[in-house]
Amino acid sequence: MTDAKYFTTTKKGEIFELKSELNSEKKEKKREAVKKVIASMTVGKDVSALFPDVVNCMQTDNLELKKLVYLYLMNYAKSQPDMAIMAVNTFVKDCEDTNPLIRALAVRTMGCIRVDKITEYLCEPLRKCLKDEDPYVRKTAAVCVAKLYDINAQLVEDQGFLDQLKELLSDSNPMVVANAVAALSEINESSPTGAPLVEMNAPTVNKLLTALNECTEWGQVFILDSLSNYNPKDEREAQSICERITPRLAHANAAVVLSAVKVLMKYMEMISDVEFVSVLTRKLAPPLVTLLSSEPEVQYVALRNINLIVQKRPDILKHEMKVFFVKYNDPIYVKLEKLDIMIRLASQANIAQVLSELKEYATEVDVDFVRKAVRAIGRCAIKVEQSAERCVATLLDLIQTKVNYVVQEAIVVIKDIFRKYPNKYESIISTLCENLDTLDEPEARASMIWIIGEYAERIDNADELLESFLEGFADENSQVQLQLLTAIVKLFLKRPADTQELVQQVLSLATQDSDNPDLRDRGYIYWRLLSTDPGAAKEVVLAEKPLISEETDLLEPTLLDELICHIASLASVYHKPPSAFVEGRSGLRKILPAKGEGIPETVQPTSAVIPSQDSLIADLIGMDLNPPQLIQPVSQPPYSGMNLIGGGLDILVFDVQRLQGLGYKYI
Repeated sequence: MTDAKYFTTTKKGEIFELKSELNSEKKEKKREAVKKVIASMTVGKDVSALFPDVVNCMQTDNLELKKLVYLYLMNYAKSQPDMAIMAVNTFVKDCEDTNPLIRALAVRTMGCIRVDKITEYLCEPLRKCLKDEDPYVRKTAAVCVAKLYDINAQLVEDQGFLDQLKELLSDSNPMVVANAVAALSEINESSPTGAPLVEMNAPTVNKLLTALNECTEWGQVFILDSLSNYNPKDEREAQSICERITPRLAHANAAVVLSAVKVLMKYMEMISDVEFVSVLTRKLAPPLVTLLSSEPEVQYVALRNINLIVQKRPDILKHEMKVFFVKYNDPIYVKLEKLDIMIRLASQANIAQVLSELKEYATEVDVDFVRKAVRAIGRCAIKVEQSAERCVATLLDLIQTKVNYVVQEAIVVIKDIFRKYPNKYESIISTLCENLDTLDEPEARASMIWIIGEYAERIDNADELLESFLEGFADENSQVQLQLLTAIVKLFLKRPADTQELVQQVLSLATQDSDNPDLRDRGYIYWRLLSTDPGAAKEVVLAEKPLISEETDLLEPTLLDELICHIASLASVYHKPPSAFVEGRSGLRKILPAKGEGIPETVQPTSAVIPSQDSLIADLIGMDLNPPQLIQPVSQPPYSGMNLIGGGLDILVFDVQRLQGLGYKYI
């Protein structure tokens, strides 16, 4: 018969009936009653009124019944702290029971009951259980210390439990060692300083490595995480630890594999032996590839970690491009991550294969994925120069499909290709201009406007094209407005004779009709530049632009190093340090050691000092409140009579007093 019967009772006076059953002298009836109580508690019914009756059932030799009663206590002790004291004597007695399961159950339950009055009575039983002859009791007691630290940290330190916990690192049982490591790690995380409680040394590390082979998978994760916080004293020790950890890469559990990868990635930074690093690099690839045959959720976590690993050491997976090819049934989040890693691994050797795949992806039905695929083709062109021509040809083929969102993404990436390879692929501009009317996304419109402005001298009807954008200027996105303003100023500086009216119109729209402060400021700056020193305007606006880098999407190196130290944690999935998403996170920041050195791997974060109110008042009192000096008005700007770039600038000369009225009045 199933346990469903305990959840189906609808009798009147249920609490009263349960009360009488709990006080029954028949053990079987009592056990059935406790099961009904737990069932009611599970579905959200309030059965706290039965607290004294359930506590009376603790005095039993039946392990199943005792577990149920302890479960009830953990749930209701906080709401009934005075009555929970009734159970203390039984807890203390159970901690000395001949059955190790009952001893462990008692100390575990006492640790879970977060009531100060009970915590006081927990110390002595916990001290005995930490030295218990049975390893199951010792490993349970080790975790209980961490729970007690969370309730009352000062009590744990005063009672000497931390020292007992450190002694358990030398225990003969690997599971006890693993739990001691887990408890110390938990206490480290919650301590206000974040400073390590245990100074790791070679003998301690040796004990942990010995226990590593024999404990459970989660015990291995805790031990590996602890080893990742250790800095070997020299390169030889780092190599020795790496050799002993490498077998963990073949483990079936993904968490163990990633934790082992984290330790190896850190220690590889300290090893200067190129051959040893090369061997390790080859060993790291197969386990990472194997993770990609798991279910999609595990794949995603693995891919986010691989993304970091590839940024740090692309050699590890440089021959494994095919495993990142997208499958038709991959969820979108897996597809996008695979695409990102494909670009990171793209090189001259595999670019033909990658481009062939990307072109296929660009014809998929998933719009987000297609957009990302088109952008990926552009990133390939920027990253692998030899493939640029082929990438541009592929993008032109995609533009010919006339699929709106494909055309728009293609124009955005072609703009980036123009910035990377100026004066090389301008012959395709006419093809781009044919699709001008179909552009409705701000980024695509802004990119097209940039192309027209940048190559205005090569486009005969550039003024007409830009004027067509100007007609709906007020309704455009701010990104498009800013780009249009700059493009028309560029056009004017290149062809001033026939674009005076156009530039006057855009400057007027930007400075007088716009509420956007960024647009107004840029308009005023251009207007002032053009009216006072057209030569300077030409130098500023038409200055040679630096080539864009292919690695603009890489993480900042110090952040990457920190995230490598957090592989196999949420930080490696979010690609953010723990302090960015864990509320109240403080303490020491992890960083990778320098090559060939065993430097400390934690850095104390600097805190911003907020000035006191007194010092702020003093600053205000000492502030120089004399009015700024006004610009002396001049009768005529020095460049008003000069025609430096082909005429037509006199119309733009601005009266300085008007400039003063527009916000340029002070120096």
